[in-house]
Amino acid sequence: MGFTQQEIIRIREQSYRMEREGELTPEALKYIYDKKLFHLFVADDLEGNMTPLPQAIRIFQECARIDGSFGWLVTIGSGGGYFVPFMTDETARSVFARPDAVIAGSGAVTGTARRVDGGYIVNGRWKYCSGSMFATTFTANTLLEQQQPDAGQEPQIVTIIMRPDQVRIEKDWNPFGLKATGSHSMVVTDAFVPDEMTFSFSEMRSHEDELLYKYPFLPFAQTSFAGVAIGLADHFLEAAEAYLQARGNESVLAELKEQIEEFAHQKDAFYRVLDKSWEELGQKGKLTPEMEQRISIECITVAKASLGCGLRLFPLLGLSACMEDTEINRVWRDLQTACQHALLRG
Repeated sequence: MGFTQQEIIRIREQSYRMEREGELTPEALKYIYDKKLFHLFVADDLEGNMTPLPQAIRIFQECARIDGSFGWLVTIGSGGGYFVPFMTDETARSVFARPDAVIAGSGAVTGTARRVDGGYIVNGRWKYCSGSMFATTFTANTLLEQQQPDAGQEPQIVTIIMRPDQVRIEKDWNPFGLKATGSHSMVVTDAFVPDEMTFSFSEMRSHEDELLYKYPFLPFAQTSFAGVAIGLADHFLEAAEAYLQARGNESVLAELKEQIEEFAHQKDAFYRVLDKSWEELGQKGKLTPEMEQRISIECITVAKASLGCGLRLFPLLGLSACMEDTEINRVWRDLQTACQHALLRG
């Protein structure tokens, strides 16, 4: 599943175009499909490419090192595979068992579901749906509308699965980094979603024996985003070194070397805990609360260290690094944007 140097060069040659157009090129997407990167967490019997979490995080790191938006979309797109066990086998097969299958959506509860015979009528608007331009399925959380609200009743969340023809994409993603992720809003108006196209995270319906699906969702998501942050920092340091060598700036190169060494130690610490958590899951079938807290802390720490690479070095690079069409500038903007995710800020 790795990338050859030629493939890395080809994807990076298209980075400026992808940023300008706000989406991946067909060639970049084809690399993802051919290597089954959107299926890293999909069970093999669903035409998946089930991958141990520590290995997958290292893949996310490598993809983000190649290009920020490319890495972010691989990470978000593959993350939808975590939903497999909460669907019936039949529903999961209809969603995932095709080479280009990928989910886009949102975990925010910014929609409503009204109960009707056989399912729900759904309305809502959800922001930041990365991969919205090529998704084959959309998922979202909705609040169940109560016919007779009870003041003492807990709000009920209904997680829905929708086809692309039920969703309208509102192109409102206009950040200064990760521009090619197509993280637009999705809008749904009076869509009928049948019961079989809903699921609950409290009820596993299939593939209960897959180890990956036993990894708790919060550390699963945090480690995924941490891998992206690490890869972006790797690319930034790589680009900064080439930039400084071309200018013969020895004093800043010395500081860069020091930063690279410090960051390597932080990455090692993160992966030691990640690998340990996976080992614990395999031995015990679950993570202890102490391990969950430990991995969460390491994710936030390594994300801060990733961002710190840029915060420390970018002010030393000079005015030409401020030009948006330069590699160093694009990577710096992508790194800042990725590290704004709530799960990496503690």
